[in-house]
Amino acid sequence: MSKESEFYDKLRNSLLETTTFPTQYLYKFIIPTSKEKLKEIENIFNNMGAVMNSKPSSNGKYTSLSIYVKMDNPDIIIEKYKEVGKIEGVISL
Repeated sequence: MSKESEFYDKLRNSLLETTTFPTQYLYKFIIPTSKEKLKEIENIFNNMGAVMNSKPSSNGKYTSLSIYVKMDNPDIIIEKYKEVGKIEGVISL
Protein backbone atom coordinates (compact mmCIF):
# COMPACT_ATOMS: atom_id res chain seq x y z
CA MET A 1 0.00 0.00 0.00
CA SER A 2 1.38 3.41 -0.93
CA LYS A 3 1.94 6.15 1.62
CA GLU A 4 -0.79 8.18 -0.07
CA SER A 5 -3.27 5.29 0.23
CA GLU A 6 -2.33 4.79 3.87
CA PHE A 7 -2.79 8.49 4.57
CA TYR A 8 -6.25 8.58 3.02
CA ASP A 9 -7.29 5.35 4.79
CA LYS A 10 -6.26 6.86 8.14
CA LEU A 11 -8.05 10.12 7.31
CA ARG A 12 -11.21 8.25 6.33
CA ASN A 13 -11.19 6.20 9.55
CA SER A 14 -10.52 9.28 11.65
CA LEU A 15 -13.37 11.18 10.01
CA LEU A 16 -15.76 8.27 10.57
CA GLU A 17 -14.80 8.10 14.25
CA THR A 18 -14.86 11.82 15.04
CA THR A 19 -17.35 13.45 12.68
CA THR A 20 -21.10 13.40 12.31
CA PHE A 21 -22.15 13.74 8.68
CA PRO A 22 -23.19 15.90 6.97
CA THR A 23 -20.66 18.37 8.37
CA GLN A 24 -19.05 21.72 7.62
CA TYR A 25 -15.50 20.73 6.65
CA LEU A 26 -12.49 23.03 6.55
CA TYR A 27 -9.87 22.50 3.85
CA LYS A 28 -6.59 24.40 4.12
CA PHE A 29 -4.11 24.73 1.30
CA ILE A 30 -0.97 26.70 0.52
CA ILE A 31 -0.71 27.56 -3.16
CA PRO A 32 1.80 29.49 -5.22
CA THR A 33 0.20 32.89 -5.76
CA SER A 34 -1.45 32.45 -9.14
CA LYS A 35 -4.88 33.41 -10.41
CA GLU A 36 -4.87 30.29 -12.58
CA LYS A 37 -4.23 27.91 -9.65
CA LEU A 38 -6.82 29.68 -7.53
CA LYS A 39 -9.35 29.34 -10.37
CA GLU A 40 -8.57 25.60 -10.71
CA ILE A 41 -9.33 25.08 -7.02
CA GLU A 42 -12.47 27.21 -7.23
CA ASN A 43 -13.67 25.00 -10.09
CA ILE A 44 -13.17 21.85 -7.99
CA PHE A 45 -15.50 23.25 -5.31
CA ASN A 46 -17.87 24.95 -7.78
CA ASN A 47 -21.62 24.60 -7.09
CA MET A 48 -21.04 23.16 -3.61
CA GLY A 49 -21.76 26.32 -1.63
CA ALA A 50 -18.13 26.58 -0.55
CA VAL A 51 -16.90 29.70 1.25
CA MET A 52 -13.30 30.46 0.29
CA ASN A 53 -10.93 32.80 2.09
CA SER A 54 -7.45 33.59 0.80
CA LYS A 55 -4.55 35.44 2.36
CA PRO A 56 -1.26 36.20 0.61
CA SER A 57 2.02 35.50 2.38
CA SER A 58 4.11 38.45 3.54
CA ASN A 59 6.31 38.27 0.45
CA GLY A 60 3.36 37.56 -1.87
CA LYS A 61 4.90 34.37 -3.24
CA TYR A 62 2.28 32.06 -1.71
CA THR A 63 -1.38 32.27 -0.78
CA SER A 64 -3.09 30.54 2.13
CA LEU A 65 -6.50 29.23 1.13
CA SER A 66 -9.25 28.14 3.55
CA ILE A 67 -12.38 26.50 2.17
CA TYR A 68 -15.47 25.83 4.26
CA VAL A 69 -17.94 23.46 2.61
CA LYS A 70 -20.73 21.11 3.67
CA MET A 71 -19.71 17.51 3.03
CA ASP A 72 -21.92 14.43 3.22
CA ASN A 73 -19.32 11.71 3.86
CA PRO A 74 -15.56 11.11 4.22
CA ASP A 75 -15.20 9.69 0.71
CA ILE A 76 -16.25 13.00 -0.85
CA ILE A 77 -13.80 14.86 1.41
CA ILE A 78 -10.96 12.59 0.27
CA GLU A 79 -12.02 12.84 -3.37
CA LYS A 80 -11.67 16.64 -3.21
CA TYR A 81 -8.23 16.36 -1.58
CA LYS A 82 -7.13 14.10 -4.43
CA GLU A 83 -8.50 16.47 -7.09
CA VAL A 84 -6.71 19.46 -5.56
CA GLY A 85 -3.57 17.35 -5.10
CA LYS A 86 -3.25 17.05 -8.88
CA ILE A 87 -2.60 20.79 -9.14
CA GLU A 88 1.14 21.42 -9.26
CA GLY A 89 2.65 23.22 -6.26
CA VAL A 90 -0.38 22.93 -3.94
CA ILE A 91 0.28 21.87 -0.34
CA SER A 92 -2.60 20.38 1.66
CA LEU A 93 -2.61 21.13 5.37
